Amino acid sequence: MTKHDDAYYTDKLTALIAELEGMDEAAEDSRSTVILDQTSVGRLSRMDAMQQQAMANATSQRRQSEVIAAKAALARIAEGEFGYCMECGEDIAPKRLDHNPTVATCITCARG
Repeated sequence: MTKHDDAYYTDKLTALIAELEGMDEAAEDSRSTVILDQTSVGRLSRMDAMQQQAMANATSQRRQSEVIAAKAALARIAEGEFGYCMECGEDIAPKRLDHNPTVATCITCARG
């Protein structure tokens, strides 16, 4: 990978992290504790609220996993390892990196 590529992917990964963290902050209210007051909310409404809360928590966890993967990719850039498969050491296809710059393996190793 060239320094130009590194700068491009650094910018792309930094923007991805900012976007994911922003989305997570914006959705913080949807993960708040569901109040179980039967006098103000019916049983089905509470169940629906609890299901929505669980989905919001799962989405937040998925975003956090994506942030961790993006930060790991930034670390690989800093170490000069970005763009090389972590399994076999071969180059990762540029189209694969453009689609998802957080990938750490080539398509052959990803298929297993």
